[in-house]
Amino acid sequence: MNIPDDPFIRELLPEFVDTWIQDLNEQYALYIREKNGAELYRLAHTIKGSCFQFGLNEIAELGITIMGMAKEADFDKAAPMGEKLINYFNDVKTFIVENNIT
Repeated sequence: MNIPDDPFIRELLPEFVDTWIQDLNEQYALYIREKNGAELYRLAHTIKGSCFQFGLNEIAELGITIMGMAKEADFDKAAPMGEKLINYFNDVKTFIVENNIT
């Protein structure tokens, strides 16, 4: 993690993480189940861009990987990535609490 010192980003980070956890819980498995590559790609692309801005480079890189899987319609490989993303975001949430980032 390379969270910027920008106070505005640090203020937004907790809500950003909570929103992504909720969105992933609601949408990721649905896109896999429906084999909706376009929506999975869009979701992963958004993860990539927004996470790079927040300094969450590992999650952003995973977003890039999922974009490739969505483009290739490789839903079998993409399926376990949803849980991996949620785990990464939960790790960030723990980091936020332990380091009093607000």
